[in-house]
Amino acid sequence: LEKMTDLVAVWEVALSDGVHKIEFEHGTTSGKRVVYVDGKEEIRREWMFKLVGKETFTVGATKTKAAINIDAVSGFAYEYTLEINGKSLKQYLENRLKTTNTWILSLGGTDYRIVLEKDTMDVWCNGQKMETAGEFVEDGTETHFTVADHSCCIKAVSSGKRKEGIIHTLIVDNREIPEAVE
Repeated sequence: LEKMTDLVAVWEVALSDGVHKIEFEHGTTSGKRVVYVDGKEEIRREWMFKLVGKETFTVGATKTKAAINIDAVSGFAYEYTLEINGKSLKQYLENRLKTTNTWILSLGGTDYRIVLEKDTMDVWCNGQKMETAGEFVEDGTETHFTVADHSCCIKAVSSGKRKEGIIHTLIVDNREIPEAVE
């Protein structure tokens, strides 16, 4: 693997199937553009005469749409911005905080990252969409699944306050897991 000499930007993006690293090389003398996702080359363009523009690609198991915008700032200075699903990375991450819950836990010496997508109630664990069973209970719903022979349950209970909405709690082996901040 050749050394990345024209590396101009690196982003870490948390998606439901994991945290992905996006790297961008931009050779402003050669016109080269290379996009790497998790170390794998996704796009390579040599001898691009137009130094500004956009490169589009997908990220992760969910094939999330991503784009890198290349804009000239002044003279030979360039600005690189990452968009996820048509939103700036900042907007995407702010929206994601509202639509997902993430928990990080260790079971038997192995780390697990569990993500709940609130709109679909899909549960992801370390990049895999989990097989779940949902049930209505007296005070809300419970979504059951298994991680490494441990019984897991995400309880969804109304907060009783309109602004807060529904509170999701992960319980593993009858123990409440605190939510992670990514």
